[in-house]
Amino acid sequence: MRQLLVWCVSVVVLCGVPLPAPAAPKPNIIFILSDDIAQGDLGCYGQKLIQTPHLDRMAAEGTRYMQAYCGTSVCAPSRSSLMTGLHMGHCPVRANREIQPEGQMPLPESTFTVAQLLKSQGYSTACIGKWGMGMFDTSGSPFRKGFDHFFGYNCQRHAHSYFPRFLYRGDQRFELPGNTGVGKGETYAQNLIADETLRWVRDNRERPFFLFYSVTLPHGRFEIDDQGIYQDRQWTEQQKNYAAMITRLDSDIGRLLALLKELNIDENTLVIFSGDNGSSFSPQSEIGRLFDQTMGGRLRGFKRGMYEGALRQAAIARWPGQVPAGRVTEEPWAFWDFLPTVAELTGATLPDGLTTDGQSLVSFLKGGPAPKREYFYWELHEGRPIQAIRFCDWKAVRNGPTAPLELYDLKNDVGETTDLAAQHPDVVARAEELLKAARVDDPNWPFEERRPAAKKPKTAKP
Repeated sequence: MRQLLVWCVSVVVLCGVPLPAPAAPKPNIIFILSDDIAQGDLGCYGQKLIQTPHLDRMAAEGTRYMQAYCGTSVCAPSRSSLMTGLHMGHCPVRANREIQPEGQMPLPESTFTVAQLLKSQGYSTACIGKWGMGMFDTSGSPFRKGFDHFFGYNCQRHAHSYFPRFLYRGDQRFELPGNTGVGKGETYAQNLIADETLRWVRDNRERPFFLFYSVTLPHGRFEIDDQGIYQDRQWTEQQKNYAAMITRLDSDIGRLLALLKELNIDENTLVIFSGDNGSSFSPQSEIGRLFDQTMGGRLRGFKRGMYEGALRQAAIARWPGQVPAGRVTEEPWAFWDFLPTVAELTGATLPDGLTTDGQSLVSFLKGGPAPKREYFYWELHEGRPIQAIRFCDWKAVRNGPTAPLELYDLKNDVGETTDLAAQHPDVVARAEELLKAARVDDPNWPFEERRPAAKKPKTAKP
């Protein structure tokens, strides 16, 4: 039989009939999500005081995005948007909601994630770092949402500590003996998370893989095991710790990129780096005063808001030979574009009846224009509900259910300094139409003023 096969191939070659080209291998996909990093934290975006040589080189070897939008401006809903391809008008999680004793409001059973899509295509899948979308006994467990492997923190509240008493390997908790949360001489969680990331990539290099590297740095309590080059700076302890956390994040990403080259899978791996929201600090805060996350005062707003400083985050894509090197683009995209992008990259089809709010970025990643769309939409339910919508270069913001609609021209006023609502009632009317069309009511997320809790009647003393 083998001789017959060789003879048939020989005949085909001799007769000049071309053999079909072997199918291109499916790309590995790594999404590195840094908790709370801002554009202004990185050297490639203009930061002068904090060193980020590996991310700067990643930007030089790939594309840097100036208008990459998060799902919304806090952790859990932003991550939920990234995983599900849904913006905040349709996403089942639209705020941070804690569940005691540990965990957050879980993704419902009905939601479909990027990891589930890739698992169906034969990918190995891992979430390493922080999850925060459902504990292991809930519908939002990473193992019920398409991940084969998990290591790190599940609960985002637990992830505030960098010297925790325990972490998770799979769904099993393991203790870190000696850790009290004080820090000195204790196990720094990122050391374990970074090492686990490299180990998992090594172990899965022979087949296509998806790594959701959800790094906790620099969010939380601003804890670091070594202030390194910043130790002797004339800064506050918090400022030194924050700078050291950014540089530590950068060095761990450098280790990962170096490993891809060592394993000879660099050219078949798309790596996307992003923050999960924009700036985390007021410009008047201890960190904000020194490091200027607002891009030289260019962007207004920070975490838990709806202005551009809260919604635009640092974002870089690198894929040698596919993503143009040295490109910087002002064209916008958003987290909910990730799932349809992955679908096109891998040739996957979405389950029957499943729709997303995003559009594939494959052509855009490879140097083409960004996809056209009607609008970008956000809302948030931390305290009073707020919302925003961008259509073309117009941006409308509503800072509360009964607040007036603000209108900004992003092309000429990216800092959102001048409210043009009174001058453009026709544009305001269009914004109102889009705001209504963009969202679906959800009993968990009513867009209305919260009523104060009723006071319990006092009982008369006998």
